[in-house]
Amino acid sequence: MVFRHPERLVAMIVSLRIRSGAGKPHNMCRLYGFRATEPTKVECALVHAQNALMVQSRRDREGLRHGHGWGVATYENRLPHVERQAWAAYHSERFRRAAASVRACTVIAHVRHATVGRPLLENTHPFTHGCWTFAHNGTIPRFSEIRPPMLEAMTAEHRAAIGGSTDSEHIFHLLLSMHEAAPDRPLLDVVRDGARRIMAWCEEFPSHRGLGLNVLLTDGDRFVGTRLGRTLYYVEREGLLDCEICGFPHIDHTPGNPYFAVVVASEPLSHEAWREIPEGSVYEITPDMRVHVEDIVAVD
Repeated sequence: MVFRHPERLVAMIVSLRIRSGAGKPHNMCRLYGFRATEPTKVECALVHAQNALMVQSRRDREGLRHGHGWGVATYENRLPHVERQAWAAYHSERFRRAAASVRACTVIAHVRHATVGRPLLENTHPFTHGCWTFAHNGTIPRFSEIRPPMLEAMTAEHRAAIGGSTDSEHIFHLLLSMHEAAPDRPLLDVVRDGARRIMAWCEEFPSHRGLGLNVLLTDGDRFVGTRLGRTLYYVEREGLLDCEICGFPHIDHTPGNPYFAVVVASEPLSHEAWREIPEGSVYEITPDMRVHVEDIVAVD
């Protein structure tokens, strides 16, 4: 895709960075992503921590509620297994049970504040297709006008696979269509081009509402995402550690194997040294469990 005004894309990133640095982004959902070298229990991060995802569903650090649905996705036999409900996690005993049952190397969890699409199960994150899992925090402004070119850019299979009405699910199938068109291309590059394409459409349909494009995309092994217009943090872990909440390690550990993990979240969940993913970035969790970050507007 040719960007007619690439300088405007840069200006959009700069504007969002200024707003993010001022602590004023408007968060519409909350995300949690996890990758580890060994199956790990994540219940404390989702339920029991002082700022657990369930706590954020009731009230986040900005005082917003995310009570329009929740979902937790893990991987079994290399395919995603998802539990979802279209009501608040803090009201749901099922959310507690789902979180307590998770021991996995890859997890995506989400609590929703609905903007595009009613609070229905088919609009509840994470979304899955084949081996892929996806969640989104943010909104595409003027989505009803941007939706037609998005659909046109997808394959027929992915247009037909959209079961709900959210901008998020459309982003998911756009990215998968782009990946399938160039399956040997690094997934990080595909996601960056997808983000730039969405930014270009937003340039064609200006709005006073800023684009929010924090996404998580994984096939259980590869794990990539974006940070644009919403807060996002990560922490890298190495070695066996006792949980600061329950006092026990969460790892089904194989002696002699080094343990590494990465957590990505909309807000820090613990007292560890969380780092902020820079505004206007794409990132990936590398095979050695490190976070690699690049700029969305980087030249190929």
